[in-house]
Amino acid sequence: MAVASNKTILTCALTGSVTPPKQHPGLPITPQQIAESGLDAAKAGAAAIHIHVRDPETGAPSMKPEYYKEVVDRVRDAGSDVIINLTCGHGARFEPSDVDANEAHGTPAMQTVEVRMRHVRENKPDICTLDYGSMNFGPFVIINTPEHLQRMAEIAKEVGAKPEIEVFDTGHVRLANKMVKDGVIDEPPLYQLCLGIPWGIDQTSESMMFMRDLLPDGAHWASFGIGAGEFPMLAQAALLGGHVRVGMEDNLYIEKGVPAPSNAALVERGVDILRTLGKEPATPAEAREIIGLDPR
Repeated sequence: MAVASNKTILTCALTGSVTPPKQHPGLPITPQQIAESGLDAAKAGAAAIHIHVRDPETGAPSMKPEYYKEVVDRVRDAGSDVIINLTCGHGARFEPSDVDANEAHGTPAMQTVEVRMRHVRENKPDICTLDYGSMNFGPFVIINTPEHLQRMAEIAKEVGAKPEIEVFDTGHVRLANKMVKDGVIDEPPLYQLCLGIPWGIDQTSESMMFMRDLLPDGAHWASFGIGAGEFPMLAQAALLGGHVRVGMEDNLYIEKGVPAPSNAALVERGVDILRTLGKEPATPAEAREIIGLDPR
């Protein structure tokens, strides 16, 4: 039976890698906290959870595969059918050293494709995110070369993970469209229009529509905003026929001046907005059917 046209996939981005833990005492940090937050988000209506991991002691971003394995195992062992979406954005950050501009510093620094994708090989998630472009990202630079992106997409295909093409500006869409056309990424592709991130495209209705109109025919797409733009951009994406995202990676407040109690609370608010607009959150099974993932 076909999924109803008003079904919208809601993804919860649980912790990200940018927000300092001191900004919110409820930000999930340890693998156990991240897994439990994801399970709670799924119960609240999220069809998918987008996962970064952090150092359990410091809260700093981490690439350690054992942390990813613990999160994924905890979610799967709980019997949840929520869609698991692992980031592959780490390992692309560059900040030139004051001593030698050719030397990267910061955490994490530039890494090889194999290092960036090892947690995908080991955990075989439903989805993995590929950042389709290079850009100034806050105070540092994110570097994703076309060759690296092609190899990352090939590894995702090998393990059966669908790439979620994260695009932060229009040139990123053009590069991704070329790789879809060349068969590097299977059709129909899945795009995530990331709005409001410094220094990518603005989080406005006009920007979202412009990016959407650049996508190839038949593409699935979602979009999100950050901070105060999270819920307005969720509403705009839903009205335009896209899928949506919330979560503490993108926003720490349930309303102006009121910290969000949890990721689940942000999901509940997102579900309320969808239903106000005549939409219904897709279940994980419905989401799998919509974007062509293998059933669980």
